[in-house]
Amino acid sequence: MERIKLINPTDKKFAVISREKWNSVAKPLGSFGELEKMIEKISAVQESENVDISKRTAVIMCADNGVAAEKISQSGQEVTALCAAAIAGGRSNINALARQFNADVAVVDIGIKNEVSCKNLVMKNIMHGTENILHGAAMSENQAKNAVSVGIDMVKQLKENGKNIIITGEMGIGNTTAAAAVSSVILGVDAETVTGRGAGLTDDGLKRKIEVVNAAVRKNSPDRSSPIDILAKVGGLDIAGMTGLFLGGAIYHVPIVIDGVISAVSAALAFMLSPACADYMLPSHVSEEPAGKMLLDFMGLKAVINAGLRLGEGTGGMLLLPLLDGAVSIYNNSHSFEELGIERYKKLS
Repeated sequence: MERIKLINPTDKKFAVISREKWNSVAKPLGSFGELEKMIEKISAVQESENVDISKRTAVIMCADNGVAAEKISQSGQEVTALCAAAIAGGRSNINALARQFNADVAVVDIGIKNEVSCKNLVMKNIMHGTENILHGAAMSENQAKNAVSVGIDMVKQLKENGKNIIITGEMGIGNTTAAAAVSSVILGVDAETVTGRGAGLTDDGLKRKIEVVNAAVRKNSPDRSSPIDILAKVGGLDIAGMTGLFLGGAIYHVPIVIDGVISAVSAALAFMLSPACADYMLPSHVSEEPAGKMLLDFMGLKAVINAGLRLGEGTGGMLLLPLLDGAVSIYNNSHSFEELGIERYKKLS
């Protein structure tokens, strides 16, 4: 956790250089919208106008949540281990997208309850699932810090292996309940405002989930000013691991893609620990879960996809890659005003 002190805002001079390069492309100024701004942001992270996002990896943090005992999900905790094995074995939804968009997938057991037998799984298990937040803290403060460090270390390792963009993802039954509890505390709103149906709940199921989130926050009384306290009391190990990914991106200068609401709540915790982290974050989509846009607004971020996505596994984040690839292709296009002998567009006031 000491490494957080190494985080600084990006050097905006590279974003300015990138903007100048955009403005030389023969097209109306700013006409590729938010995607232009994302390329400028990546330029500042990589400290180069020559943006490179060709070496990409999705990191999927997998963990169980004790609150699943409260029947706040359609599935039991055994599903976490099964899905983690499927992802590690290359058979899940995120793997299909990764193959399509030329990305690797790293699957991390950061807190799965049941044993998973898969050689491709990165074993970083902090504990076999969190405790039930309805009855007490999810984990100790040390366990929360250790889980955050797992994420930071993953970024360090991937950067050393030449990776230049990371997509965050997760898998864990009950994690939308933990995310709703954390969102409730961060945003200072009640559970009704931030709790959604997750993988799919009936009206009665959603009502029960809201009751559990409100009761868990009351029971644990997290300190709203302390991200680690929030994580330890009502969070999840996958949330903590992804918080570390966002911190690691800022420490090691790697752009980190925000996926859905669980990823966004992790990004918000990293932002609270070090606001400069936002300079290294790329928001992909606005989650269908109620807290999704609220969390992005909290960090001053704007996603480029609004398609009602709520699949998880980093799939929404992965869909940002082809959009960024398209933007980079235009950014690097030699179709310039100078080559065409056309006067540049001017910014009109």
